[in-house]
Amino acid sequence: MAYKKYLLIINFILLGILSGMSQIAVNDWENPQMFDQNKEKPHASYIPFNNLDNALTFDKTKSNFYKTLSGIWKFKWVRKPADRPRDFYKQQYDVSAWDDIPVPSNWEMQGYGIPIYVNQPYEFADSRAPVSKEMEFIEGYYPKYPGKVPHDYNPVGSYRRTFTVPETWTGKQIFVQFGAVKSAMYIWINGQKIGYSQGSKTPAEWNITKYVKTGDNTIAVQVYRWSDGSYLECQDFWRISGIERDVFLYATPAVRIRDFFIKADLDKDYKNGLFSLKIDLENLEIQKKNRKYYIEYLLKDKNGKIIAENSKKIRIGSKKNKVLTFTKKINNPAKWTAETPNLYSVAIVLKNKKGKTLEAVSSKTGFRKVEIIDGILKINGVAVLIKGVNRHEHDQYNGHVVSEENMIKELKLMKQFNINAIRTCHYPDIERFYELCDEYGFYVTDEANIESHGMGYGKYSLAKNPDWKDAHVDRCVRMVQRDKNHPCITVWSMGNEAGDGINFNACYDTIKTLDSSRPIHYERALGGRNTDIYCPMYPGVDYLKKWAAKKNKKPMICCEYSHAMGNSNGNLMDWWDVIYSDSTNIYGQLQGGHIWDWIDQAFVKKDKNGNEFWAYGGDYGPKGYPSDHNFNCNGLISADYTPHPALWEVKYAYQNIRFKRDGKGFLITNYHDFKDLSDYEISWTASDRGRIFDSGVLKDFNL
Repeated sequence: MAYKKYLLIINFILLGILSGMSQIAVNDWENPQMFDQNKEKPHASYIPFNNLDNALTFDKTKSNFYKTLSGIWKFKWVRKPADRPRDFYKQQYDVSAWDDIPVPSNWEMQGYGIPIYVNQPYEFADSRAPVSKEMEFIEGYYPKYPGKVPHDYNPVGSYRRTFTVPETWTGKQIFVQFGAVKSAMYIWINGQKIGYSQGSKTPAEWNITKYVKTGDNTIAVQVYRWSDGSYLECQDFWRISGIERDVFLYATPAVRIRDFFIKADLDKDYKNGLFSLKIDLENLEIQKKNRKYYIEYLLKDKNGKIIAENSKKIRIGSKKNKVLTFTKKINNPAKWTAETPNLYSVAIVLKNKKGKTLEAVSSKTGFRKVEIIDGILKINGVAVLIKGVNRHEHDQYNGHVVSEENMIKELKLMKQFNINAIRTCHYPDIERFYELCDEYGFYVTDEANIESHGMGYGKYSLAKNPDWKDAHVDRCVRMVQRDKNHPCITVWSMGNEAGDGINFNACYDTIKTLDSSRPIHYERALGGRNTDIYCPMYPGVDYLKKWAAKKNKKPMICCEYSHAMGNSNGNLMDWWDVIYSDSTNIYGQLQGGHIWDWIDQAFVKKDKNGNEFWAYGGDYGPKGYPSDHNFNCNGLISADYTPHPALWEVKYAYQNIRFKRDGKGFLITNYHDFKDLSDYEISWTASDRGRIFDSGVLKDFNL
């Protein structure tokens, strides 16, 4: 009996050990609740500078506290996690024989692995043409175990390089930031594991102070093509991988400016500015108590004139964080709109008790108010028309890595063709893009990196699964906290085509707590609780007429309409005639939308003879590989930014000055929301079969 008793005890112990092992064996990259190990809390985009003058240049290369890690890294690619190098992060590990790869880049664009384009299904779990035989499906379509990704084919890229910490950073806090990594990553510094991250379109940042030393250091990163995070990244675009945005180091004092939130609001008469600045100071040496500091800010107009400034003496005690708020009324500031993108400069300076500058940060801002009043979206009290497009980050040679030069080229084209609004489908863009939209003037709907389209909208939707709540909320929070200071962002979007349910209830409530100054957009809420805007996809002309005929609680701004594929957009003017002919004109609740989409997502590829051609999904991989073929080539412009003929129809439909035959003359209407026509010349010609027999210019004409 005693023998059997001991066997029973041993069996229980073994079962306990095995149970514990099975729990430990769950991979980080297949655990929906694991997306953050040791990352810094999200914050506004900024670079710390050593003095005020450098901060006001907004040029990060002029900061002594900034060091880029973008450039050439050593690189090793393998087909599956089991083949990944295990000890490559150790300093004695020799990577000299590894390949070189540029960072940022997508490794498929560098010849490693296969670019995959699909619209709706998960590329690793497409039941039509699976890349892995491991995936199981229910109802013949939905992945049976959401979060599970293939083990037999899930490429892993290992990156390594050295970097130097300057002596001038001695005693400072040192951080590393990765702007975007798809899909999941681990990081090591000098052989020590630092953390893990998912969420491929917002920054991952770590405090690495205690892991680095003055002089040479080693950084190692391992990136998984697919993770459970991929279940929230099922967007209609190229599914490609790697370190997609810049990597850099920055240094701060022990007491530092961790975050700040600028609100440049307007009063109820939309005349005077209501400026507020909330600053979050972080004390990273709380054992040193009762130290005195000064925090000050200044607000400058476009001519460099200081129009507001203030300072406060503060005492940093044992608390880790201290939050300060400044407020100021600004008399009649120049207003920011997409037509009048007037910007102001804000600088924040932290000084020690002797008045020495320890750190300075800066940001642009613009005075404007976004409201929904009586079911109408208004900017600065004026109803606006959203003449928008959906824009993916796409480069015909570099995948998801788009240069500043090409971003500017895109925005200038949009301006030339009367486009005034952009939806960042379906993830937050690189930070520089928003700075350019602030400057050039666009109404931006900033969209969280959430789309679980491959799980459908019904009972399998991840929006309804509480195990995925924190991952949903984290993606929304990181978008809002990073981008909150940009005046161009007039609407937050919680994502795209991910169903609706308890997880989006949580996202909506969280965003409203963080920032109540902007409305929230979410198409799959279908006009219900989780959206402030009714934002359907592809309503027809008759639907617009019926909807406009009744009083609605929310404005209609279509998140997608007029699919711009092939010889398309032909009835665009019919659609817009409904808006323009509304008896209440632009004060109605039909307020436009965003065309799907802006640019053809084609890649340049060479055939066997070395000739270049534009490739789509079906041009990569073996026969039968997952592909929705050329469905991603549905833009208003070609991949090289050449306008399609349809873009001229868009320019006509979106034009801000309209001419209509009216009896013996013409009715001229100004559809600008904020500008008169004093900067325009209106000329006319009369012709007969191509022969001009009369012409003229309207003199001293304005509306």
